[in-house]
Amino acid sequence: MRITPTDVDVPDIQPDFSAPFFQGFQVVASYILAGAMIVVLIMLIIAGAALAFRGLASDRVRTWAGENILWIFIAAAVLGAASGLFQWFVNFDFGF
Repeated sequence: MRITPTDVDVPDIQPDFSAPFFQGFQVVASYILAGAMIVVLIMLIIAGAALAFRGLASDRVRTWAGENILWIFIAAAVLGAASGLFQWFVNFDFGF
């Protein structure tokens, strides 16, 4: 006796795509993005203030700010774009 595909009764399969741990991943990623954005914002404020006000910072800080302010702007733009995409796709959640 030969079995053909029409002889087998396969029930409809309904996959369950809900994974509760993904919400935890989203909260952790939100915390990391928010923390990085705060650090870059503080760096940007320090670098801008060091360059704007001559007597506020030492020569080393002004030299650091002059050399790295472009990279800080780029980091702020990249983090802002990543946070915006993250918010668009999976919801920016601070876990409150």
